[in-house]
Amino acid sequence: MTPSAVKRMVKRVKWLSKIDYFIFEFFDDHDIEVSPKVLAANIGYDAGYAGKRLRALSTSGLLQQNENDLYELSDLGREFLAGDLATDEVEALDPSEQ
Repeated sequence: MTPSAVKRMVKRVKWLSKIDYFIFEFFDDHDIEVSPKVLAANIGYDAGYAGKRLRALSTSGLLQQNENDLYELSDLGREFLAGDLATDEVEALDPSEQ
């Protein structure tokens, strides 16, 4: 998915936040595991807020959290970035309903 396509998806899906675009952009560019603090430093957001969104994206299944509290893109997240998930499929991943 192109950066503009990710941005459009983030705008259309109610439970996604603006920061999520930057989180996905980071993981699209860097296939690594990161802590909330490291991610926040790289995308210009507060570490506490970044951590909150990382947890939400992990609950949704788009990211996964390992035993060292580091986050990485999940297989579902890779599908999202590839443009293989429809808007309604992403809507259904709402972490508040998991």
